[in-house]
Amino acid sequence: MVHRQVSLYRPIHSRSCRMPIVTIQQSPRSVELKRELAKRITEAFEEVYQLPADAVQLFFAETTDENWAKAGVLACDKAK
Repeated sequence: MVHRQVSLYRPIHSRSCRMPIVTIQQSPRSVELKRELAKRITEAFEEVYQLPADAVQLFFAETTDENWAKAGVLACDKAK
């Protein structure tokens, strides 16, 4: 009888590792702020998950104040 040891360990940098996808929902911000946030979030994944930067994807979903509400009140109405 041959016993084969099976490893459940999979190296973090293997081709089969899944890429994180981060969606940031926010009111509109400048391109400069989004660049800085994207850089810092990517660096966090590199450090904590030990992933290469090109494995991290970010999407910015920007919504104007008339398209979101908190506690039943549209943000555009709250600003008044």
